[in-house]
Amino acid sequence: MNDPVPMQSELLDPPSRDTADAPPAVPNGEVLDTRSTCEWILKAHRASVLIDAAAYYAVLRKMIPRARHSIFILGWDIDSRIELVPGGVDDGYPPKLSEFLCAVLDDNPQLRIYLLGWDFAMLYAFEREWLPSYKPAWHAHRRLWFRLDGRHPLGASHHQKIVVIDDSLAFTGGIDLTGSRWDTPEHRPDDPLRKNLGKTSYQPMHDAQLMFDGPAAAALAHLARERWRRSRRSGKAGRPFNGKQPPRTDLWPSDIEPDFSDVDLGISLTEPAYDGRPAIQQVKALHLAAVAAARRNIYIENQYFTANSVGSALQKRIAEQDGPDLAVVCPYRQSGWLQEATMGVLRARLHKLLKAADGNGRYAMYAPALDAPKGRFINVHSKIMIVDERLLVIGSANLNNRSMVLDSECCMTIDARGDPQREAAIARIRNRLLAEHLDSSEAAVEDALAQHGRLNAAIASIKTAKGETARTLEPLTPEVPPELRDIADRVHVLDPEAPIAANELLAQFLPEPTHRPVVAKLLVLGALALGVVALTIAWRFTPFGHELSFAKLTTETQRLAATHFGPLAVVAMYALAALLSVPVTLLIAVTGLVFGAIAGAAYALAGTLIAAAAGWAAGAWLGRDAVRELAGARLNQLSERLRSKGLVAVILLRLVPVAPFSIVNLAAGASHIRFWDFMAGTAIGMAPGVVLATSFARQLVSAVRHPTPLSLLLVAAIGVALVSMSLVLRRMLMRRQ
Repeated sequence: MNDPVPMQSELLDPPSRDTADAPPAVPNGEVLDTRSTCEWILKAHRASVLIDAAAYYAVLRKMIPRARHSIFILGWDIDSRIELVPGGVDDGYPPKLSEFLCAVLDDNPQLRIYLLGWDFAMLYAFEREWLPSYKPAWHAHRRLWFRLDGRHPLGASHHQKIVVIDDSLAFTGGIDLTGSRWDTPEHRPDDPLRKNLGKTSYQPMHDAQLMFDGPAAAALAHLARERWRRSRRSGKAGRPFNGKQPPRTDLWPSDIEPDFSDVDLGISLTEPAYDGRPAIQQVKALHLAAVAAARRNIYIENQYFTANSVGSALQKRIAEQDGPDLAVVCPYRQSGWLQEATMGVLRARLHKLLKAADGNGRYAMYAPALDAPKGRFINVHSKIMIVDERLLVIGSANLNNRSMVLDSECCMTIDARGDPQREAAIARIRNRLLAEHLDSSEAAVEDALAQHGRLNAAIASIKTAKGETARTLEPLTPEVPPELRDIADRVHVLDPEAPIAANELLAQFLPEPTHRPVVAKLLVLGALALGVVALTIAWRFTPFGHELSFAKLTTETQRLAATHFGPLAVVAMYALAALLSVPVTLLIAVTGLVFGAIAGAAYALAGTLIAAAAGWAAGAWLGRDAVRELAGARLNQLSERLRSKGLVAVILLRLVPVAPFSIVNLAAGASHIRFWDFMAGTAIGMAPGVVLATSFARQLVSAVRHPTPLSLLLVAAIGVALVSMSLVLRRMLMRRQ
C-alpha cells in the first residue's frame, strides 16, 4: 500500500522554536505571546467545551460522516474496537470505530483518514489493543492509514489528543479514542453502558475536550500533518495530493450553541529536543504566566498534580497576603499501584509543600465523590485551568513534569482580555464543572461565588447548604503510604524535569554492586565445573558413554558434510537456525564441536553472514513500524546507534552483543544502514569470536575425551583469551559510555 503524505493546509511555520528557557511572564501582563507561551494565536469563529466523553464522542459520530477530504486522529492511544455511542445510534453505520470509519470512507470517495497513535511502552501493553499495527481493522480500507509514532527521546511519549475534520473543525483536550473513557456528567454508579472492551464496568470518568473551528482548526491540521510527516520511516515529507488548498466548509454542529464566538485561541505546545529539533516548552511557560496573572481564584482539574515549576509558582501566590484561592480537583487515588507509587507519592509531596506555604487558608484539594463513605469516587482525567473569569486553559497536558518538558502536548487558551461576554462564558464553564461535581446547579455556584468572592469559601457554602450528600467534592489530603516512604526520595526520576538517560533512571532504583554477585558467579562457575567433571566421569567410566558417544552424535552430520552439496547444506541449516533466533553463540560452538576449528569456523562464519544478510533484507522490507512490533523499545536505541555510527556501530554491536543477533539484523535493515557497511561490520566483529569459540569448543571436547597436559593447556589458553577479550571490550564500552 502506498504511504501518502496528506494535503498541506495554509502555510504555517513548523513548531520548532526553542522556548525551553522562556520567562514565566510576558510584557504588559499579557499571557498569550508567540515569543514564549504559545506557537500561534489564531481566530476561532466558534468554540465550545464538551464536558465528559459521551458528549465528545456523540459529536464525533455525527460530524465524521460529513467529512469530504481529510480526517486526522492523533492520540496517546487509539483503539479500533470502541463504540463512540455505546447505547447505539440509528445512523446506518456500524458501531465499532474501525468499521464506522471504513463505512464512512465507502460513502465519501474523496475522503482520506489518518490515525497516528503513540508507539507505546510495553508497560501499557496489557491496557491496550494488542499489536494494533497488524490489526486487520486498520488495514480494511485503502484510504485509511494507521501508524504508530515512536520518534521521541527515550522515556517520552506522544500525548496529544487531536481530531481535525476537513481542516475546518478541530477537537483537542484530555480524551483519547480508546477504552474506559466514555461517561456522562451524571456518572451513574452502575451505568450499564460504562463498560470496557472486556465488558466489565470501570470507574466513573470525568474529562473534557474543546471543539472549535476557523483558522485555529486549520493550524491543528497543520500540526497533525507535521506529526505525520515526522513519523514516516524515511523522514521525507513527500508530495501533497495536489497543489490546491482544501476547501473549508462550515461543519459546526447545528444543535450545539457555542460558548465563544470570534475568539482568539492560543495554541501552546510541549516537544522535547529530538532529531535536530530544539525543545519547545510553551505549555510550561503558559501555566507559569497564568498563575502569575491570577487575582482572586485559580481552579484546576487534572489527572496529576506534581509539576515542580507550577507547584513553586502556586506556593508563592497563595503565600501572598492577598493571593488567589487555589482549588485543585483530582482523583482520590492514582490509577493502579504503579501510578500510586510514583505520581501519588509526588502529589502528596507537593500537597504538603502547598499546605506549608498556605498561611491564609487559600488552598484546598478535592476529589469528586459519588459516595465517599462507600469509597466511590469519580476518576478525574481532565486537564483544565481556569484563572478568575479571565483565562481558560484546556488541552492534553497534565500538571506533571513530563507534560512540561518531555511528552508531546497541545493546550488551547482563551484570554477574555476584559471582554464581558468572554468573561461570562469562562465563568459559566467553571460553574458548570463545579455544579457537576457538587451535584448542584450553575445558578447556585454563581450565587455562591458572587456572595463569597473566593472559590473555596463558595464551595464550602454550597456543601453546607446541601447538607450531607453522597455526590460532592470531598476534601483530599494525600499522604505517602509507609511502605513507599523508602523510595519517596527517588521516584522523582519517573516524572523528570528534563529527559533522563536510562542508566540514570536505573541507578536510582538498583542497589550499588556488592561482592555478593561475584561470590554467586564463582559458585555458578564452580557448579558448572563440577558438572563437567561428573559428565566426563560418567562418559568415560559408565555405560552412558557407550550409548551416547560424541562420535555417534556427529557421524551423520559429518557424513552430510562430505557429500557433494554437503557444505552448502550445513551452511543453509546453520543460517536457518540463526534466522529462527537460535542463539548464534550456541550454533558457533556446536559447529566447532562437530567439524573442528578450521572447517567449523568457516561454516559458522558463512552461516552467520548469510543469516545476517537475510535478517537485514527482512528488516528493510518490513520497515521500521513492523519491526518495532517485533523488537519493541530496543529498536529505537539500536536504530539511533546504527544510523549515527554505521560501520563502527555494527562492529561494536557484534563484539559486545547488547541485543540478540536477529534483532540487530532486523534493526539494521529497518534503519536503512548501507548493506555492505552492515556486512563488513558483521564480518569484522564476528570473525574473532567465531575463530576463538570454535577452537575452544574443539579443544574442550579433545580435553574431555583425551585429557593430556597439552590439551588442557590449550583450553586454558583459549579461555584466558576469551576472558581477556571480554574485559578489554568491557573497558572500551565503559569509556565510550
